[in-house]
This record gives sequence, structure tokens and C-alpha cells, in this order.
Amino acid sequence: MDSAASEKSIIALDSWLQTPAGRYVRAWEQSRLDALTADIFGYNALQIGMPQIDALAASRMPHKWLADTLPQRTVETAGPPVVLTFDTIELPFASQSLDLVVLPHVLEFAAEPHQVLREVERVLIPEGQLIICGFNPASLWGLRQMRGRVTGTRYLPRGELISMPRIKDWLKLLNMGVSHSHFGCYAPACRTEHWLARYAFMDRAGERWWPYFGAVYLVQAIKRVKGMRLIGPAWSRKKAASPVAVPATNKHKEHG
Repeated sequence: MDSAASEKSIIALDSWLQTPAGRYVRAWEQSRLDALTADIFGYNALQIGMPQIDALAASRMPHKWLADTLPQRTVETAGPPVVLTFDTIELPFASQSLDLVVLPHVLEFAAEPHQVLREVERVLIPEGQLIICGFNPASLWGLRQMRGRVTGTRYLPRGELISMPRIKDWLKLLNMGVSHSHFGCYAPACRTEHWLARYAFMDRAGERWWPYFGAVYLVQAIKRVKGMRLIGPAWSRKKAASPVAVPATNKHKEHG
């Protein structure tokens, strides 16, 4: 996917997230992200993209940023205002300066998803954590999207749906170990709130009987550094050793 197509897909995602299906996904992801981030300790956290949810709402870290890749985006943010706009190919943060990065539906709509992950690995501290949200191609929604390539009526915005095993392979190449993974949103690819509500029972059944076929997933990974050994809990680091992660370059636009 080139840069122009990537931007169009992100804009299309903005509109899709306001649909009943989009609200369904946002509610599930917000709940899971709140549960995961509440127990991740550190000082500096960054959410990239999808300002319609506040991925860091439950995080206890003192310094949190919401960053976007579309400087002209006008949607209201669910959390704090966007403070940075930049290209994910080159993140304006110093190496090993962030404790947590969250990528909600960034990789499947990125022009260069591998480069995005490489940049995230660079800016994370040793034992820093990454959370990725993605659409699952091995789901009813994924099948509907695949059929839409032929019929021209896609259910989701145009993008490359990336399976969880593939994400795990990419992370492994970057020495990032997956610690937790979750699937959710088992209802069929319906467009109305009425029909999504009719299939609400599938969320309970899906978690029990077909847990790997949810429409969306979350992957949590930890940056591993060979030869490194932590002494004591990670959250006991002195604050002086973890300064605020400010943008490392002034060539990118920053908003107050």
C-alpha cells in the first residue's frame, strides 16, 4: 500500500468507526486496553493513531501522548488532544525513551508496517511494552472483507488484514516476546445495531467455543534485550533514570 492509499484508508476508517460495527469494536477494545494498560508501570506512554479511543485512559504513567499521522484530521479525540503529528516511518522520539506504545489499527493501514514496528522497537526501553490492535482475517468479518474484493462492497476500509500468527512472527524477528493475546467481537459482519444486538450471544459463545475467530485481536509484547537482567521490579526504577520522553527532533510539527 502506497502513502496516498494509506491516507485514504485511514480517513475511511474514521467514518467506519462511527457505524454500529465501529462502535461495537471500539467498546470491546477500550475495555481490553483499560484492563491491560492499568497494570503496566513506567513513565512515558504513547498512543499512535485512532484518536476515537483513549488507549491510555487507564494507564497510571505520568507522561502520556496521543499522536497522529494525519495532520488534517478533524475528528474529536476520546482522550487528551493530539500533541504530535508525524510519519510513523520515523518517530520523533529518542531511542529507548518510551515505556509503552499502543498501535490501534495502525499496521493494517500503514504504507510500511514493518518500518513502523522497527521504529517502535527503537524507541521502547528494554522490557518496554507494545500493544497492537488489528482486524482478524480468520474471522467472519475477514471472510466478508475477502468476498468484498470481488464484489466491490468491502465491509471494512481497504487495507491489508494481518493475522495474529504473522504479527507474532514479525515481533519475534525484532526480539519482542508476546506476553498476552486476546480475541473479541464474534458477531457476524452486520451493518445495523439491531442485528449486532441479536447476535450478542455469540460474544459469550465465541470466547468459549471458537476463541481464535473473533473479528479483532489485541497482542501485547515485551521488548527483550539479550544479556540483560533486571534487578528488582521494573516499576522500582528511580524517576531520575526515566526522564520525560520529548520529541528528539524539531523538524516534525508539534501541536500544543
